[in-house]
Amino acid sequence: MSNYRRVRIPGAKFFFTVSLTDRSSGLLTQEVAHLRAAFAVTQKERPFWCDAFVVLPDHLHAIWTLPPGDADYSTRWGAIKARFTLRAKASGAVGWNPTLRTDSKIAKGDAGIWQRRFWEHAIRDETDYRNHMANCWGNPVKHGLVEHPTDWAYSSIHRDIRAGRVDPEWSGVVTEGMYGEP
Repeated sequence: MSNYRRVRIPGAKFFFTVSLTDRSSGLLTQEVAHLRAAFAVTQKERPFWCDAFVVLPDHLHAIWTLPPGDADYSTRWGAIKARFTLRAKASGAVGWNPTLRTDSKIAKGDAGIWQRRFWEHAIRDETDYRNHMANCWGNPVKHGLVEHPTDWAYSSIHRDIRAGRVDPEWSGVVTEGMYGEP
């Protein structure tokens, strides 16, 4: 058995990439209401601040700030993924390929919608934070889904524009770097 270790820093900011098993699926945007509901219930149960969030058809990125003394983001992501899966299956949503379920996933009762793990990065400083925020907001542009970050409906950039935290004309400049996806 592998010894999988994650960085645990209570109260820290983390950048995440969470992906579907089927990277050709559009399930996350097709069923974004289920994802929002799963997120809201989990956030209410185990509070944290969501600095940024962007949902693409087959993956999502987020930056969270955990409460002081709390480093347990894995339980939160597990709950969000499980709740989304239950809601999507109960509604009859399609958009994932059940044939992608491995023997291991079948044995564990895993629906096969999500990649088993996720990628996390502990934010090091203000520059790192700004770069990862830019990556979240600019990701739909990077993937060719829209021309401008504000054209993408499934992004927290809209919340931050309304709150005056980001300029409505933000350009989407993203620096090169490792941000959780090839």
